Amino acid sequence: MAKSRLFKPMKIGNIEIKHRIVMPGVSRMRATDDHVPTDMVLEYYSQRAAVPGTLIITEANLLSPEHSGYTNAPGIWRPEQIAAWRKITDEIHRKGSFMFLQVMGMGRMADPSEAKKEGFTIVGASAIPWMEGAAVPKAMTVEDIKRTVHQFGQAAKNAIEAGFDGIELLAGNGMLVEQFLQDVTNYRDDEYGGSIENRSRFAVEVLQAMVDAVGPERVSVRLSPWSKYLNMGIEDPIPQYSDLVRKANQLDLAYLHVIESRIKGGDDVVSSDKLDFAYRLWNGPVLVAGGYNGDLARRLVDKEYPDRDFAVCFGRHFIANPDLVFRVKENLPLNAYDRNYFYTLKEPKGYIDYPFSEEYLATVKA
Repeated sequence: MAKSRLFKPMKIGNIEIKHRIVMPGVSRMRATDDHVPTDMVLEYYSQRAAVPGTLIITEANLLSPEHSGYTNAPGIWRPEQIAAWRKITDEIHRKGSFMFLQVMGMGRMADPSEAKKEGFTIVGASAIPWMEGAAVPKAMTVEDIKRTVHQFGQAAKNAIEAGFDGIELLAGNGMLVEQFLQDVTNYRDDEYGGSIENRSRFAVEVLQAMVDAVGPERVSVRLSPWSKYLNMGIEDPIPQYSDLVRKANQLDLAYLHVIESRIKGGDDVVSSDKLDFAYRLWNGPVLVAGGYNGDLARRLVDKEYPDRDFAVCFGRHFIANPDLVFRVKENLPLNAYDRNYFYTLKEPKGYIDYPFSEEYLATVKA
């Protein structure tokens, strides 16, 4: 396994990761009630930087007070949040690894109880609830959209101030940006809806604002074209997402991060839909998520795309294995993850108590 390209360096924007096993954004709900990362969050990420040269992408950070609505998720708009993340990025860099901040707007998925508590209005591309009985979002005005685009640019600046190597726009997983992309959630008849080009416009404007703020080598985007999570699911995603990938490619971003069709939220599903269309349109590094294990990851980078800069994301396995990179390289068994503790608010159990392998600990002591 150690001879695989999986353990060869790869350049991403301004950084060079030392291997191609990446920790993607995985929501854990361990921040404070007012969305500030804690010392427990620092411990969690520090553990997962066990092997130097690892790229860690944070859980999704809330964009702003008006685009909040996820209980105990971190944010990136206040000085206290920036300072808390700075402690974490400093520690990750001290250990020789790298960190991108993932950012999102919740859109129609915002929790109504959080909206009431924090005093904001739930919004979306159109006034379409995510399921029957859910809150009906207010359709964003063009003024709302322009203000939100500016907030994404500011979030990129805040991420760099917080010490991150870059920022990843969450434009998938049913969140706000994807709600503009898909015709099942976007019924608009202005310049942000009604056609493939118009539905891409918000995402492209957000990416451009982030690039203008911090440079293209610090900006990336995550997409989930085939996902039907949270009642998303455009009938044929290829034309829509091809348009967005083509335009994003012209911005010369740090990487494209895509989720394969066999992942639906945090679960595996049976699906064989391919992302080849996106790979063909993208010239730079690609991060791929999709229920991978070590053998599948090695096959992807060594056999399927031997001439491309591909890296593989391990979400749930990184939750349960702080020394995951070492375990995969040495072909060691993995700790099993416990779903019961994926999203338990502010709970250390199932968060910072997964054990390192004895073999890894022996190398540290040596």
